[in-house]
Amino acid sequence: MSRIRAFAPAKLNLSLAITGRRSDGFHELISLVTQLALGDALDAEIRPSLTADSLECDQPGVPVDASNLVLKAAVAYRRRAGAAAPPPVHFILQKQTPAGAGLGGGSSDAAAALRCLNGLAQKPLAASELHACAAEVGSDVPLFLTGEPVIMRGRGEQVELLGAAARATLHGRDVLVFKPTFGVATAWAYKRLAERAPACYVSAEEAEKKLAVWQASPSWETFPLENNLELPVFEKYAALPVLLEELRSRFGLRCQMSGSGSACFALLLPNSPRAEIEKVIHDAWGPEAFVRSTTLA
Repeated sequence: MSRIRAFAPAKLNLSLAITGRRSDGFHELISLVTQLALGDALDAEIRPSLTADSLECDQPGVPVDASNLVLKAAVAYRRRAGAAAPPPVHFILQKQTPAGAGLGGGSSDAAAALRCLNGLAQKPLAASELHACAAEVGSDVPLFLTGEPVIMRGRGEQVELLGAAARATLHGRDVLVFKPTFGVATAWAYKRLAERAPACYVSAEEAEKKLAVWQASPSWETFPLENNLELPVFEKYAALPVLLEELRSRFGLRCQMSGSGSACFALLLPNSPRAEIEKVIHDAWGPEAFVRSTTLA
């Protein structure tokens, strides 16, 4: 095999509790994360003429140099796999997940690169080695190796699969994902949260209890939405909370920001008036706002 394709799904943080800051500068978190049917496509092709891995992207403005997480993932993979890694490959990235959104697009692309390289290798890395490699690249990368809803802990590298009943409750559910034309820098959001410590942190015990209670009797209508990163982000970007409150009051939607934003999402029901909801979003954020109806994977 000389060419392989991988899907790189976007993700939603259905719940995100930042519980404190670690001595290494990272934050401790507890988050239930699910992947979406929405996402990018990554092709990887072995090209004998290459002397190093390379990348192209169909979306202008996306860096294709060593700063891109796809190529960072390739460096980490080759360092771990050594001679067992495949010859240099050319990656072709087709973007659907917007950047600066809190949807994990870059991290998912990195995980897709790891899966591609492992699929092209004559001697693939074991699952545990691939997970360790993913954790080196970024906190969110390991969750994209699972293909399932997970609870993330630590700085995000500790990943636990949900129970069967909870997975079945989430699978295939309809959500509306929407993002304004501006993004939010993840590092900035966490820094602003830390500046308000400890008042803005969530109790780890309380966050674990909420998820445990829900998993014991999972229901789409009762999922405990939570994201304390909304606190610093909403202070600066008032367009986000204003629209979310309008969607709640007009349509009874359960909605919140995903990750560090700026993307938000709404949990949809069969009778949700999608066209009317989308019109309200575009009226508030303009015709260029990203709005997609999709499902949980």
